[in-house]
Parts: sequence; C-alpha cells; structure tokens
Amino acid sequence: MYPCAVTSAMPRIRVTARLSEATRLAPANDPGRYADKRIRTPIARQWDLRTIRRDAFAWQNGCGIPMNVDATAVPVVNERIEAEPLSRGALFGMSLYWLAVNLHWGALLVVIMPRQIAEIHPERHAQMLGRLIGIGAVVALLLPPIVGALSDKCTHRWGRRRPYMATGTAINVVGLGALFLAGYFRNLPLYLAGYLVVQFGSNVATAAYSGAIPDLVPAGQRGVASGWMAAMTQTGTILGALGSGMLVERGHSGIAVGVIAAAMALLLIATAASMRERRGSAPERTDGHAQSSGAGPNFRSRIGGLAAILRRLWIDPRKHPDFAWVWITRFLFTAGMWMVQPFLQYYLRDVVCSPRPAEDAGRIVGLALVGATCTGLLGGAISDRVGRKRVVYVANGSMALVAIGFMVVRTMPAVYLTAVLYGLAFGAYYSVDWALGCDVLPNKSDAGKDMGVWHISMVLPQSLAPELSGRLLEAGGTLMRAGSTVPHYAVVGYLYLFAVAALLLTLSALMLRNVRGVP
Repeated sequence: MYPCAVTSAMPRIRVTARLSEATRLAPANDPGRYADKRIRTPIARQWDLRTIRRDAFAWQNGCGIPMNVDATAVPVVNERIEAEPLSRGALFGMSLYWLAVNLHWGALLVVIMPRQIAEIHPERHAQMLGRLIGIGAVVALLLPPIVGALSDKCTHRWGRRRPYMATGTAINVVGLGALFLAGYFRNLPLYLAGYLVVQFGSNVATAAYSGAIPDLVPAGQRGVASGWMAAMTQTGTILGALGSGMLVERGHSGIAVGVIAAAMALLLIATAASMRERRGSAPERTDGHAQSSGAGPNFRSRIGGLAAILRRLWIDPRKHPDFAWVWITRFLFTAGMWMVQPFLQYYLRDVVCSPRPAEDAGRIVGLALVGATCTGLLGGAISDRVGRKRVVYVANGSMALVAIGFMVVRTMPAVYLTAVLYGLAFGAYYSVDWALGCDVLPNKSDAGKDMGVWHISMVLPQSLAPELSGRLLEAGGTLMRAGSTVPHYAVVGYLYLFAVAALLLTLSALMLRNVRGVP
C-alpha cells in the first residue's frame, strides 16, 4: 500500500491505492465531514505517482474542493510500490545475463588465463596469476558500490539498471579483444591492461544488474529468484569451462573469446527484454514533496556528487549487525573458493599428472556444477520454508570436508567423484546466497547501493586469496619435469592450499550463527 495525502485549507481527504487488492479509498458522501470509504474498482495497469496525483485531483473536485487546489504540489507520504508476483518465464528471463557473465568468467579464470599466464611468464606463473587476478579485483572492489548508487538515481527512459548493463557489456567486449591480442603476442603489460578493461566493463554491468532482484522481485519469490540465479551461474560456468577447455587445448583461443563476446551481447538483449523496468524515478525530497522525475539541471545536482555517494556507502555494523555478519561469512566463503579455483588447472597438471589439464579442468568444473545445478533450484525453494541458515550450515560444512578430500586423491576418477560432492554442496549454498543478502539489506530503497556494498564481500577475497595461494605454492617448492618448459609445483604446496581453504569454509558456517534476523 502506498498512501497519498491531499491537504489544503479545506478539510483533509485521504487517497490510498492498494495494488494487490485493486482497491481505492475515496471520501464518503457526507456533507459535514470526510470519512474513508472503501470502493473496489478494477485497476487495469500498475499505478505510478502521476496517476495517483491526477486521480487525487479528480476526487478533490468530485468532493467539492475548489479547482484552484494544486494537486501536483501535494506532499507525498510513505510512497511505496510493492513488486507484483512474477511468472516463471519472467524469473527465467531476468536470470539469463547471469548465464553470460559466468560463461565469460568460467572460461577466463578456469582455462584461458591460467594457460596464457603460464606461457607468457613461465617462472613463478602461479604467483603471477594470483597477482594479476588480485590487481583486477581492485576494480571489482571499488566500482560496484559507486555504480550501484548511480543506478539507484538513474532516470533514463530504459530504467535504472539497463543503461549501465548495456554500457558495461560493450566495454567488456572491447577488453576481451585486447586480452586475446596480449596473450597472442605474449605481452604481459598489455595483458594486464586488457584484464583491467574487462573487469571495469563487467563490474559496471553486474553492479547495476545486482539491484534487479530487490527492485523487481517480491520478497516471497526471492528464494526462487536466487535459485534461478544459482542455476544460471552454474550452467554458464559449465559451458564456459568445458567449451573453452576443448578449444584452448586445440589452439583455438580466438574462437573461444569470440563465442564469449557473442553470448554476452545476445543474453543481455534477452535479459533486458524480460526486466519490466519503467523510467527511473528521482529520489524523494526530504521536505516531503515529490521531486521531478526529470534528469535535473546537471549531473552534480542529480546524484549529489561523488563525495556524497561515497559517504552513503558506509553501513554502520552496529545499526545493521545482520548485514555485517552476512558480509563477513560471504567473505570467508568466497576466500575459501578462490584459494583453489584459479589454480585448478595447475593442480591437475602437477598432482594428478593430467596430460590435458586445461580440458580436464573444464570437465572437473562441469561435473561439479552439474551437481550444483541439482541442488541450486531446490535449495532456494527449501530455504524459503526452513530458513537460509540451515542450508548454509550443511553446505559450507560439506564443502570444507570435500576440500580435505582433494588433498588426498591422486587419480582422475577420484577427482571426478570429489568434484561432484563439492558441487552438490556449493549449489546448496549459492542457491540461498543472494536471497540471504536481500533479506538483510539495510534499506530497500537503496538496493543498488547496498547490494554493491554486499558485493564487496565477494570481490575483496578475490584480490587477497589468489595472491596467498600463489605464495603457498611457491613456498612448497618447484621442480622441472622431462619435456616441460614450465616449472611444476610440489604436492606439499597444494596441501597448504586446500587446508587453508577448508578452514575458511568452516569459519564461514560458524560465523553465520551470529545473524539473528534471518531464520
């Protein structure tokens, strides 16, 4: 319900619209006083603020209020529009861009970048890979909160989120081309520059896209929406890792990059068509009067300046402890994952002695995420019934045990089985991850900004964990094998790596007990 109070020197009337019941409140025909009387009438379309103002003005005149009362200057009190329930097709369509994003990153991080870095910089290539990912993650750390806050204020005719998604995707595609050329010519500085462009474009798009679920999906459907996001994430990573693994092992890196760019463009179009965004509205004025929905006289007046946005990014953990604890647990979980993920190809090469590590890395990721897809949709729906925390306890505890399993397996069949078990647990966690974040947002009207701050908990570990993993592998020592021009890392380095990952995953489950406002 969002009420709109019409006031003047005349007696006050109250106009209220309830979208869910398609009802209006209008004044009763009482000449002495005004009372509320419920009149049920069908509403053929979703109301916006101008509709309420216009109908409020008409009701004034119907009740004998003088024509000179300006309804357009009426204070707006507690304006709020509840999102309507979405169909399965709409939820599916809104989630398609996650498929593109994760196809993109599954190919780059699992297959393309580890192979190219080992070729460009053979000495200490694990540490160089970790450092490169860490530097790129700085962009992903700083950009999403700012872009999220800007998209919250966007008044473009495409809506709040879609303009940033389109711009970010275009930049990302340009960066992919630069990344391929740098790898082809074995140029490390150009490779770093291309990767930074990719990170910039991807984070512009996904930071705005992250606000779509709290914007458009009702609270009761967020578990299902989070499940769809998990399924798209896992499916995209499977396709990216498997497809790029087969292409890269056969010397077709250029084709792999082209497929990624085309998939991102096509799935962006499909997602944008499914997002029923209307033109963005400017924020409410603090004096209670509705602010114009125009773009404003200049950029600074519309967003309050960059300094004001940065101040707004701070979320006090004392006022919002649940948000703070969810942020910490997600940080630990992501750090545990990123201790291992970028180095999976090296693990298969050095420990399991795979003859085709890039292709086998794609298969391992594929098997893990097939298992994750099985639990992804189920976990989100189950969490809506039994609570988010119980799902996370089981999932993260299981992943910690499986990480220990990776420390002892030495054959491909055993690795396959371990990967499936890891995937089942990962899918259960990821299915509730987004819903858990939405549940503890401090302010739903600033969803883009708050989700950007929450997004830092996923990005900051990416700048720290790979660097630590590279140092652990270097600390374990290296050795040269016959017929190889690239140094191999000793098994003890991987034991360090998996042990730290298991510890981080265990801590992420234990810390979630401090969240009180979510079952």
